[in-house]
Amino acid sequence: MADNELVAVERTGAVAVVTIQRPDKLNALNAEVVAGLARAFRELASSSDPEPVRAAILTGAGKAFVAGADIAQMAQMTPVEAKRFADAGHALCHLIESSSFPVIAAVNGYALGGGCELALSCDFIYAADVAKFGQPEVNLGILPGFGGTQRLMRRVGAARARELIFTGDMVSAEQALAMGLANAVFPAAELLAKARETATKIASKGPLAVAASKRVMLHGETLDLPTACELEAQTFAALFGSEDQRGGMTAFLGKTKATFQGR
Repeated sequence: MADNELVAVERTGAVAVVTIQRPDKLNALNAEVVAGLARAFRELASSSDPEPVRAAILTGAGKAFVAGADIAQMAQMTPVEAKRFADAGHALCHLIESSSFPVIAAVNGYALGGGCELALSCDFIYAADVAKFGQPEVNLGILPGFGGTQRLMRRVGAARARELIFTGDMVSAEQALAMGLANAVFPAAELLAKARETATKIASKGPLAVAASKRVMLHGETLDLPTACELEAQTFAALFGSEDQRGGMTAFLGKTKATFQGR
């Protein structure tokens, strides 16, 4: 099956929905799915459509988000091939994490192993009430390979991440919500609509401001507080040279709705 058959992209205005389409394998990540996802997000970032993408949703077809990596493919890998696969996964997660537009993970079912790592690379997670999360790699004699040892700690704290990774246990959507892994939990039938609602709201805001906020928060995680705050102040000031800033503040003062152009 070709990459473009494994990953579907639907555009509605400035919102894109990216769906992993391998439901017979619970959307397990193999090299082809990883490549298809990377291609989809690169194309969304460089789209020449009149209306650029301002928010995206990542989800899975069927009853899983992504149930993990494709074990049948991984079982035959040499260390060199495993490193190549891990590098591709890291590159994909970095591509999603560093994209100029926010990405919401709409976790509709199992998000295990690479699936949990993929969700963690998104800006935040909305989960269906039937969703399950986990990093069960230790059950296979390996560790998370797409950034799970790092992003999970940053999302839920070191002690909780260690517990999940060392035990390989799964947690429910409600448990994920309680520990800060998921932002919200919805009935499965409402999940995608709720994610679209939030993505549409984000897309209506100043796109330069949203992109700058994402960039500053991402880079600020690795900086000491004074340096991160200086980065924020400089970025804040730079936005005062944009048409969006002038139009947004003029609309506010005139009690009208702002229309942002992204420049």
